[in-house]
Amino acid sequence: MKTTTNRTDLVKIMREIRDKFSIEIMDMTFDQEKEYIKNQLAELKLKKHSSQPAV
Repeated sequence: MKTTTNRTDLVKIMREIRDKFSIEIMDMTFDQEKEYIKNQLAELKLKKHSSQPAV
């Protein structure tokens, strides 16, 4: 089965993600932004590893 994705939907989703992110970091200093991004990436890695089945 072939899956198709509407490109305009992907663009819309990406813009929503960027807008949300911009609002979250709007009043942060550069160092605070770096720490925020570092923490977000760590959380994503933790979720990714915890959701994978043990081999």
